[in-house]
Amino acid sequence: MRPFRPGWVPTLVVLALLPVLIALGCWQLSRADEKRALLATYAERSVDAPLSTAQLQQSDDAAFRRVHLYGRFDAEHSLLLDNRMRDGQAGVELLQPFHDQPSGLWLLVNRGWLPWPDRRVPVTFDTPVQAMAMDASVYVAPGSTFQLHPDPVGGQWPHLLTAVNPAQLWQQLDREGFGHELRLQPCPAAYRLDWPVVAMGPEKHLGYAVQWFALAVALVLLYLYFGWHNKKENPHGRRHHSTGSA
Repeated sequence: MRPFRPGWVPTLVVLALLPVLIALGCWQLSRADEKRALLATYAERSVDAPLSTAQLQQSDDAAFRRVHLYGRFDAEHSLLLDNRMRDGQAGVELLQPFHDQPSGLWLLVNRGWLPWPDRRVPVTFDTPVQAMAMDASVYVAPGSTFQLHPDPVGGQWPHLLTAVNPAQLWQQLDREGFGHELRLQPCPAAYRLDWPVVAMGPEKHLGYAVQWFALAVALVLLYLYFGWHNKKENPHGRRHHSTGSA
């Protein structure tokens, strides 16, 4: 039987990389479980009766809760969420403060997606001036925290952002508001509304987990193979004789 002599350098490499690869695979499995739970919650709550804003404020778990609103949009403080693609076309999502009249609470309502093919031309949209009754659902981003980036053109509105934090927006506007985005459901004030529930589904995470575990298995197999087929000889195990003429 061949002696197993992998060498200390390959051993250190395996000891360093193997736990990392396994941990990454396990993390992807946990993310898949989280996404499955998220999708199940969405499916369950999408058929529930809408809450009032007063009930929403009392809810400990607001994600995907449907809410009935009645009030007016604030057309002066619009946000444009950049880098949103639909069918290969660049665009933005339009978010506007909405003042709910029954509760007096401000909410940041996402009215949907708008195309923006030419960056030299401002995005155009209309804001209803009359009070409106409509339904929306609470969106809580999984695994990330929204951050309100400074407006690149100073204090001009609308602000073009890559991410939003409603709580910071209310602080900026000195208003009492709800701390999560609400996504509008079909109504006259809505634009294109086909949001994905999650950006990456559970099957994607499972695929990544398989890749990480496969790399871990490949690393072990290579370690074993080269350990048993190491052709290096012990330099002290063989003597090299030189021949010559006297």
